[in-house]
Amino acid sequence: MIATKQCSFCSQNAKEIDYKNAELLRRFTSSQAKIIDPRHTGICAKHQRALARAIKRARIMGLLPFVRK
Repeated sequence: MIATKQCSFCSQNAKEIDYKNAELLRRFTSSQAKIIDPRHTGICAKHQRALARAIKRARIMGLLPFVRK
């Protein structure tokens, strides 16, 4: 039996994922600035959608890079 990961946002009872919290969002991006797959992070579908939206907003605001060199 494979143990499933618990969503870190569900366990913390997070209501919103803030796009201004760049350090939190950086944890969920790869070394090439891509959004990491939820199978690897253990995030549920609801929070993965909110996380992707926050990362995209942070990129537009200039808080996160679109591409890393």
